[in-house]
Formats: sequence, structure tokens, C-alpha cells
Amino acid sequence: MRRRSPLERSGLCLAALLAFSFPAWAEGGDAARGAATFKACSNCHVVQGDRTVFGPSLQGVVGRKAGSVPGYRYSEAMLAAGEQGLIWTEADLSAFLSSPKRKVPGTSMRFWGFWSQSSIDDVIAYLKANP
Repeated sequence: MRRRSPLERSGLCLAALLAFSFPAWAEGGDAARGAATFKACSNCHVVQGDRTVFGPSLQGVVGRKAGSVPGYRYSEAMLAAGEQGLIWTEADLSAFLSSPKRKVPGTSMRFWGFWSQSSIDDVIAYLKANP
């Protein structure tokens, strides 16, 4: 059996470390990074309190029925989505944050969507941290 060089051994150790740590990392986003990413949303939304700006408060949005913040004037499309049973699960939020108009055609939200899944996961982690 051939002896591996120190460089080969360190490469193998690094590969093993990444292989064993990846599932834990891939399970969800990072709320701290999500807070920074959420700044792109903060012109229209808040996550602490029930104040509405241009968009409804997102505090407690995970698990909430779409179009259900009292006093906010939603688009007909968002109200219909809620009436048809859309609940903001992580999967539905992910789809919406990647392309709002694809997930809820006719939504009045003026946002194209996040380009990277990691940004979406981070924002969802941040939203989950603000129940």
C-alpha cells in the first residue's frame, strides 16, 4: 500500500470534514445572514411588530395564511391564494421569494425575487426567528 503525502492526507481530511458537515449546513439558512439580506425587503416590510408599510408585517409569517394580516389591503390575487388555502410554509415562501409573480400571479408585490437559494434560505431562517 502506497503512503500518501501530507498534502494528500490533508486533502482527504478536508473532503471528509466537508462531507460530514454538509448535511447540517444544508438543512436551513442562517438567520444572521438573513437579517442582512432582509434589508432589501425592509423598505416595504417589518418583522417586529404589526406595522404595515407598503407591504404587510412579516412577523409570524411562517405558518400564516396568505393575505391574512388585518388592516392590510392585499391584491385580489393574494386574497384568493389565501382563500384557496395557501399557507406560508417554508416551501411556499421559498417559491414566492424566488419569483413572487410566478407563485402568486397577479400579486402586487414589486420584487423580482432572490437569485440564490442560499439567500432565500437565510431570509426564511430570519423570518422563522421572528414568530
